[in-house]
Amino acid sequence: MGVPHVPQRYVLPPSQRPNPTLDLTTTLPIVDLSSLHNASQRSQTLDNIQSACKELGFFQVVNHGIPLAVMNDALDAATEFFNLSLEEKMLLLSANVNAPVRYGTSLNHANDKVHFWRDFIKHYAHPISNWIHLWPSNPPSYKDKMGKYAQAVQVLQKQLTEVMLETLGLNIGHLHEEVEEGCQLMAINCYPACPEPDLTLGMPPHSDYGTVTILLQSGPGLQIMDNNRNWHSVPFVEGALIVQLGDQIEVMSNGLYKSVVHQVTLSAENKRLSIASLHSLPLNKKIQPAPELVDEQHPVSYNEFSFRDFLDFISNNNIADRRFIDSIKKTA
Repeated sequence: MGVPHVPQRYVLPPSQRPNPTLDLTTTLPIVDLSSLHNASQRSQTLDNIQSACKELGFFQVVNHGIPLAVMNDALDAATEFFNLSLEEKMLLLSANVNAPVRYGTSLNHANDKVHFWRDFIKHYAHPISNWIHLWPSNPPSYKDKMGKYAQAVQVLQKQLTEVMLETLGLNIGHLHEEVEEGCQLMAINCYPACPEPDLTLGMPPHSDYGTVTILLQSGPGLQIMDNNRNWHSVPFVEGALIVQLGDQIEVMSNGLYKSVVHQVTLSAENKRLSIASLHSLPLNKKIQPAPELVDEQHPVSYNEFSFRDFLDFISNNNIADRRFIDSIKKTA
C-alpha cells in the first residue's frame, strides 16, 4: 500500500526485533551434490554434510540436478499469483491449518497477537496427481510451472533424506517406503518491501516440523541461529537451494542432528519471494528416536509424535511463543 510506517499490529517488542547491523555470513556450508557421484569425493562430501547437520542443521546445495529454468519458472508463477487482485486470492483464504490449499497472511491471521509481514499460499504436492487439481487455476501457468518444480524437488528430497540417514548409520531400507509415501507441503511466501524493516519480521524464529525443508529464494532475508544462539544472515547464491533440517530428523537422530531455528528479515527496497518445500513422513506415522542411536550413554531424549500431533499443536499454540519440539523433549 506504500504506507510510510509499519501499522501497529506488526510492531514487535524491542527484544524480538531483528539486529539491523548483522552482516551476511560467508562461511555457511555449501555442498556440491555432484561430488556424491564421484567415488574419490563421496566420503569427504558425506563428512561435510554430517558436520553441517550436527552443527547447524543447515547447508546450501549446488549442482543439485534441478535446472535453473525450472526454478525461475516456479518463482515467476509465485510472482504472478501474488500479483493477482486481492479478491481473486481471497477465494482461497482459510485459517484452517488442515486445508489442502490455503491462502493467508502472517502465520495464522485468526489468532496472531503480533502480525508478520508475509502473505503465503500453501498446498500439498505429493503425490502430485492427488493434489494439483486443487491448486490455483489462476494464473493459468501456475499448475504447470509450480508442478514441474514440486516434482523435481521431491526427487531431490528423497536423495538428501537417504544421504542424511546414511550419515547417521541408519538402515535406509526400512524407511525407504515411508520417505516415498511422505508428505510434501509447498509454502510459497511473499515478503513485500517494508518501510521500517527494523521493527518487524516476515517470520518469527521457528523450526520446521518435518524431516527436511528445501528452500528456493529470490534474494537474501533468511537468518539462521547457531548452537550458541547467534544469528547468521544467509547469503543469496544464484542457482543454489537451501536445505534446512526439521524436527523429525532431530528426533530420529535422538538429538545428534539439529533442526535449525530460522527467521525472515525484511528489506526497505526489495520484495522477496521464497518457495519452501516441506517434507515429512506420513501424516499418522509415529516418529521416535532410531533404536540404533539409543544406548546407556544416549538415552531416549524425545517422546514419540506424528505430523497430526503437530497440526493439533499449531492449532492451539503460537509458534512464535513456543517450539513444538520443546513440547516433546523428555525432562531428566
